[in-house]
Amino acid sequence: MGFSINKQQSTINSFLMTNRARTDALLMAGFCAFLFFYGVGQFGLIGADEPRYAQVAREMLDRHDWITPTLGGHAWLEKPPLYYWQAMLAYSVLGVSDVAARVPAAIDATLLVLAVYFFFRRFRRGVEVDAALIAASCAGVIGYAHAASMDMALAAAFAIGMLAWWTWRETDKRTYLALFYVFMALGMLAKGPVAPFLAGAVIVMFALAAREPRLVVRTLWWPGILLFCAVALPWYFAVQVRNPQFFREFILQHNLARFSSDLYHHRQPFWYYLPVTALALVPWTVFVVAAFVQTLRVWWAERKSVPAEPDLELQLSLFACCWLIVPVVFFSLSRSKLPGYILPAIPAGAVLLAEYLRQSFEDEEGRAVSKWLAVLHALVAAAPITPSVLIAYLITQHRLPAGRPMLVALAVAFVLCAAIAMTLASRLGLRMLRFVTLIPVLLSVWAVVKLGATSVDQTLSARPLSQTIAKAEMHQLPLAVCGVPREMEYGLAFYRNQTIARYESGNVPAEEHLLVAPATWKRDVAGRTEGRRVLFLGHFAPQNVDYYWVSATAPKP
Repeated sequence: MGFSINKQQSTINSFLMTNRARTDALLMAGFCAFLFFYGVGQFGLIGADEPRYAQVAREMLDRHDWITPTLGGHAWLEKPPLYYWQAMLAYSVLGVSDVAARVPAAIDATLLVLAVYFFFRRFRRGVEVDAALIAASCAGVIGYAHAASMDMALAAAFAIGMLAWWTWRETDKRTYLALFYVFMALGMLAKGPVAPFLAGAVIVMFALAAREPRLVVRTLWWPGILLFCAVALPWYFAVQVRNPQFFREFILQHNLARFSSDLYHHRQPFWYYLPVTALALVPWTVFVVAAFVQTLRVWWAERKSVPAEPDLELQLSLFACCWLIVPVVFFSLSRSKLPGYILPAIPAGAVLLAEYLRQSFEDEEGRAVSKWLAVLHALVAAAPITPSVLIAYLITQHRLPAGRPMLVALAVAFVLCAAIAMTLASRLGLRMLRFVTLIPVLLSVWAVVKLGATSVDQTLSARPLSQTIAKAEMHQLPLAVCGVPREMEYGLAFYRNQTIARYESGNVPAEEHLLVAPATWKRDVAGRTEGRRVLFLGHFAPQNVDYYWVSATAPKP
């Protein structure tokens, strides 16, 4: 009788666990699909990097060359190949397009979220879905999941590697240490030696804070180091053999010189990454700071005691704090600063907050949220609604509108803010944190894609300009630019799949060609095309540029 009851209970538990796993899978699939893939092709590639990286991958695919990145037919050795390889595979399956160029980042973000989910499901059950959705909904992750760049590949590889290291630290199974080395190698293939360097710095900082310096020595495992070399180094050796200038361009210029000087004109103040990190963690910034402060307070109070066994719960939070701090400090020391550099730190905020929530759920009194914390979180979580709803106006007018549109946007944000604050201050408290916080995230993403995509495309991408020019020509001609920003130059190069000549560089095509120049550059265009027939074809108002047909140079007598 007892055996029958136990068997029935076991069957019920198995059924409930299966149903829960299925529900979790559907929930995460839906959120990842919406947050990372929704609207991925609603606007064209923007900035200088997206079209440039996308074009490098296309040229490598056209040449069937998996070793040397090229741009315009010339070796382009600024970045390692992982993103290019991913994009080449996407092009092979989906065809060459801006959508295919962005798919690798969306997939990398999804893998990051899954890694966080399975880590918490294995070691910190009860908050695995919270942890995964917190990681997925951070503004930095959502933004770079839609970008054709190396940043998300590095962040995903680094996060998975750091979670693997902690799993080894907790289980002492070297399989996980081997995974740590593999993913650090992938991080090195994503963006260079910064991945293993940051990982080493995080581990050293944690080992010192936990007063376990032997962890550093134990991490230096020879089979793991050999595995790292086997994964990371073959491409570095192969590209150096083919391109002797690789070491000078990649290591000396684009790593050491970029860090130690303002060679590429990305100077920012020392404190730049504090607000950038806070913005990248939106809407969870307030609670991540609360979790960070609490962890440091407990660690400081217990720093002199020597427990018989390590407090792994406290140490995981401490590890996440080190993981969050190191990239911020390291890149703050750099003379060259860009927002995407900080992305490897953002998953640490999700891990830290999820562990904070788990410990709070275990403490019945810890479920309540102070009114000040609830209000601050509500303000930060609801704030993105206003710029998201007004994104089209912000992009075209570079300011917020007055009158009714602004009042409506503020009213929506106020209602959401009030609802979030009241819910968190109720007896439900932290149990409702995930639910009430994700509502404004979903609304903001929907608003940006649905209300702002057309304006982003018309104003910031070269795609509509390329389509307009294509309609004005009988067959594709060479294209040159004069006076336009490099973002437009690289965008036109990708969408037209041709090398773009630039007049200012003295590269004026002798053959018949098209020319794109700002409307204010008419006199300069006339001077540079003297003696040649020039026909004005049209004006592209959203970006205030004109496009012309220019005849071939008259043959010399």
